[in-house]
Amino acid sequence: MKLENLDHYFEKLKFSTNSYHNLMHNKINHILLVSTYYDAFIFEEDGILSEQFFGEFDQLSLGNIPRITSVPTGIEALKMLDQNEFDLVITMRRIGEISPFEMSEKIKKNYQDIPVLLLLNMESDIEYLNRHSEKMECIDDVFLWNGDSKIFLAMIKHVEDRMNVDRDTKDGLVNVILLVEDSVRYYSRFLPILYTEIMNQTQRLISAELSIVNKRRRMRVRPKVLLVHNYEDAVEIIERYRDELICVISDVKYPKNGDIDELAGMKLMQKIKQENLDIALMLQSSEVDNTLQAVEFGANFLHKNSETLLLDLRKFILQNLGFGDLIFKNNKNEEVARASNMLEFEALLPKIPADSILYHAKRNNFSAWLIAHGEIKAARKLKPMQVESFEDPEELREFLFSTFKELRLAKNKGKVIEFDSSTIDPEGQIIRLCEGSLGGKGRGLAFLNSLIHATEMDNWYENITIRTPKTFIIGTNEFDAFMEKNKIKKAILNLNFDRNKMLNNWHDKDDAVSALQKINASDVMIENVFLKGELSWKLQIKLKQLLRAAKYPLAVRSSGLLEDSQSQPFAGVYNTYMLTNSDESLDVRLKKLMDAIKKVFASIYLKDARQYIRNINYKVEEEKMAVIIQNIVGSNFEGLHYPHISGVAQSYNYYPTSYLKSSDGIATFAIGLGKSVVDGESVYLFSPRHPKLEILPMEKMIRNNQKKLYAVNLNADDENCEDEIVQVKLRDLRDNGSLEHLVSVWDHENNSLKVGLHNKGPLIVNFPNILKHGYFPLGEILSNVLEICKKAMGVPVEIEFAVKLSKDLKKENHIFYLLQIRPMKIQTESVQIDPEKYDKNELLLFSEHAMGNGVIENIQNVVVFDQEKFDNTKTEIMQQEIEAINETLKNENKPYLLIGPGRWGSRDRFLGIPVMWSQISNAKAIVEVGIEGFNVDASQGTHFFHNLMSMNVGYFSVPFASKNDFLDLDWLMCRNKKISGDFFHHMEFDKPLEIKIDGKNGIAVIVKP
Repeated sequence: MKLENLDHYFEKLKFSTNSYHNLMHNKINHILLVSTYYDAFIFEEDGILSEQFFGEFDQLSLGNIPRITSVPTGIEALKMLDQNEFDLVITMRRIGEISPFEMSEKIKKNYQDIPVLLLLNMESDIEYLNRHSEKMECIDDVFLWNGDSKIFLAMIKHVEDRMNVDRDTKDGLVNVILLVEDSVRYYSRFLPILYTEIMNQTQRLISAELSIVNKRRRMRVRPKVLLVHNYEDAVEIIERYRDELICVISDVKYPKNGDIDELAGMKLMQKIKQENLDIALMLQSSEVDNTLQAVEFGANFLHKNSETLLLDLRKFILQNLGFGDLIFKNNKNEEVARASNMLEFEALLPKIPADSILYHAKRNNFSAWLIAHGEIKAARKLKPMQVESFEDPEELREFLFSTFKELRLAKNKGKVIEFDSSTIDPEGQIIRLCEGSLGGKGRGLAFLNSLIHATEMDNWYENITIRTPKTFIIGTNEFDAFMEKNKIKKAILNLNFDRNKMLNNWHDKDDAVSALQKINASDVMIENVFLKGELSWKLQIKLKQLLRAAKYPLAVRSSGLLEDSQSQPFAGVYNTYMLTNSDESLDVRLKKLMDAIKKVFASIYLKDARQYIRNINYKVEEEKMAVIIQNIVGSNFEGLHYPHISGVAQSYNYYPTSYLKSSDGIATFAIGLGKSVVDGESVYLFSPRHPKLEILPMEKMIRNNQKKLYAVNLNADDENCEDEIVQVKLRDLRDNGSLEHLVSVWDHENNSLKVGLHNKGPLIVNFPNILKHGYFPLGEILSNVLEICKKAMGVPVEIEFAVKLSKDLKKENHIFYLLQIRPMKIQTESVQIDPEKYDKNELLLFSEHAMGNGVIENIQNVVVFDQEKFDNTKTEIMQQEIEAINETLKNENKPYLLIGPGRWGSRDRFLGIPVMWSQISNAKAIVEVGIEGFNVDASQGTHFFHNLMSMNVGYFSVPFASKNDFLDLDWLMCRNKKISGDFFHHMEFDKPLEIKIDGKNGIAVIVKP
C-alpha cells in the first residue's frame, strides 16, 4: 500500500473541532501539528487527548477545544499555512526534507505572529540543539515528550497564558506563577504538573462555592503560568506583574547577561526579598548544598536529583498555592446526581429517576451539555426530539441510552473503547478498564488496531484474518491510585534494605552468590509489598465481569510510560505473567489475575528495572505502569495451549547476507509461545521479502534447530501463582496435529529434508509449507505490514506477531495476530572506516558484523572470558561472576569492553551467558565471540538486542573461523591482569582503546592501546 493511500484514514485522527464558550480573548483555536502519522495517532489515543481536552477545557471553561490539523512533512506544513489560518505550529524534529529550523524561519518570515514550538521525543536531541543553538532563532520554545500526553496540554496553555496575561491581569482576576528554568528536560516535566495541580485545585474550589455566579468566576480565574529561561526575562515578569505574582519557582544556574551564571537563581531570590514581595518561593538545584541558601531567602528547596522530585513539587504546589458537571435535578430543582464526562453520563442514565430525565429533556439540557462536550452528532440527534414523541419516560430513557451506545460504538471502531460488559468477547478490540495513559505497549497496540481497520487488512487475503488479540488495558490512573491508597512508596522505604550494596571482592565465588541472593531477596520483599495492596473496587468489579466471559488463557503484560519509545524501548525489562485462567472457582481466577497485575506494578521497583531506569537518566518515580490483559493466542493441543507460529519481524536487517539488503528486513520465529524468540533461544531466521532463501547453511540450521516449544499448561496446578507455562520437546508433540506444515524430517540415507511428518527421523523446524509452498503467505503479510508500519511511524519498526492456523478453512480462517510494535533506533550518520588503512597487528578486533555508530571513548577496562575455562554448562555461574564485576566497575565509574562467547543475554544457558541487562549495565561495547564447537548466531529479535540498540552500546560479533572478522585473544590474554576470577579476567590499560563503528556499513575496529 502506498503512503498516500493512508491519508484518508489519518484525516479521521485529527483532533476534535468542537466549540466551547469563549474564556479568554486570545486562544488557540487551530494548531498545525507537523509530525509523522504515528506521532499524530499517539497524541490522539494515548491518554485520550480528546477526552482530556473535554474534561479539562469544560471543567475550567477554557474555551474552544483547539482544532488540530496534522501533516507529515515541513513542506506540506508550509502549503497548509498558505491555505488556512493557524494560531500555533507544533513541530517534531524529523519532518522530512526540510528541517524544523528551516520551516520555522519561513513561517516567521511570512507569519511572524504565529508561535512555533518544537516538541522532541528523544532526549538525545537536546544535546543536538545545544550544539546548534544558532538554528533556534525562529523557534519560540522547545519541549520534550516523555510519554505523558499532558505535555501537549501544557504547551497550549503555556502559549495561551502568554497571549492573555496582560489583558486578564489588568482586571485583577488572575494571578501569575513564574517558572524560571532553562533545562528542556526539567521544565517539560514541571509545566504539566503545574497545570494539572492548578486545574485540580480550581475544581476543588468550584465545588466549594454555593453560588453559580461564583462557580463561573472561579472557572475564569485560574492562575497563569509564565515560563522564562534567563534572569532578565524573569526580572521583567516580576516587575510587570508584581501585584498579581503569587509564586516564583527558580533554578539556581541559568543565563544572565548572555552567559551561564552559577548564582542567577540566588540573585533573583535576593531581588524578590529586596522588593518585599510576599509570595511563595521555591529554589531548585542539583546541588544539595544550596538548601541553606534557599532557607535564608525563605524559599522551599527542590533537589533535582531527588528520587521523589515530582512528588516534592506537587507537595509544594498544594501546600503553598491556595487556591462542569451535568447536574441531574428533579422537579423540585434538587440535585440527584452529576456527570462530569460522557462515560459517567451513560452509566447514570439507567439510575436517574424518570422525573429528572423529563426535567432535563424539556429544557433541552442534554443536547446543550453534549454540545459543550463536543458530542455534536449526539446533540443533533437528540435536539429535534420532543418529550411528547415518547409514550412514557422509560421509552425516552431507552432512546437516550441506545443513542449514546450506538454512537459510542460507531465512532470508536478501530480505536480504544471503554469497558462494557457487552464488549468483552469480540476479538480485535482494545478496551480500557481504567483511565490514564495506555503506556508504551498499549500505545503500540492501539495504533496497530487502528491501522488494521484503516487499511482494511482483513480484506487482503482470502481465508486469512488479520487482527490484534482481545486486549484490555488498565490505564496508569489505577497505578497512581494503588500507590497512594496502599502507601507503597512508604512501605518500600521501610524495608530498609541497602539497594546500593555491592560486592568488593567479586572473584570470591561464595561471597558473590551470597550477595546476589540478598539482592534477589529484596525483589521478593518488594513484590510482597505490592501483593498486600488492594486494587480499586471499581477495577475489581470489572475484572470479575471480564473473567465471567473470558474463559481462556490470559497474558498480563507491562505497559510502562517509557516502554517501546524510540529512545528507550525497555524491551523485556518488566515482567509478563501467563495464566491458565482455568480454575472452576471465579474467586481463585480473580485472585490470580489481581496478583499478576500487582506484580506487574511491582516490576518498576525491582532491581533490573531500577538499574535500567538509572542507566537512561530517568528516575523511578517518573515511570508509571499501565497493564495489558490479553488472551494468549493459540489453540488447545491435548492440554497445551500455544500458537502454531510466533515471532519478531524487523523492517531493518542489521546483518544482511547473500543478496539481501538491510531494507528487506528480517524475521525470527518459532513454534509455540514467543518466549523462545525474545529470550534468544534456537529459532528460525528468514527475510520476509525473500522467504524461500535459506539464510543459514543446512548444517548450521540443523545444529541450531528448535527442539522445544513453550506452551501454557492448561492442566497446571492452580494453587501455584507463578507463570503457568511449560517447555515441551517437539518430538513428544509429533501426533497432536500442531506441527503439520511447520516441520520437515531429516533423511539420513539421502542427506536431505523431507517435508511433513509421514517420514521417520529427527524433526527439523524449517516451516516448509509456510515459506516455500504457499500454505500461508507469512512473508508477504510481514512485508506489507512492516512497510505500512514503517511509513506510518516514520522510522524502521519491529513487530511481534503470532499465527493460528485453521483446522478447517470452510469453518474458520487462518488468523495472523499483531501483538506489539516498537520503533527501531537506526543510526543514519556514521564514521567511515577504511580497513585498508589499518595494520592487522595494530587491531584488537575487526568485525563486519557490528552494530552501533561513531566513536566510543574513554574505555580503558576490558573484561574477557577465559577460553580454556569456558564450559557452556556453567554459564549461570559465569552470570553471577560477571554481575559482581559489573557492580565493582560501576561503583568505580569505569565503563568497559566486555568479551564473551556465544549469545549474550540468551535465556538458553547453553547458547551463551544468560545475563540480564542490569548485570552488564556498565559495558559500553560488547563482543560475542564464536569458538570451536560453540558458534552461535546473533539474534536480532531478542529483548536484549533491542536494549543494546537503545543504549547506543557497541555490539560486535566475531564468528568462529571467519575469513575477515578476528579478535586477537592471544594478545589480550598476555596483558597484565588486574584481577582474575574463575571464568573472567579484568585488565586495565593506561590509555583508552580506540573503538570505531561504521554504522552504515556494519564495520568496527578496536585499536590496541
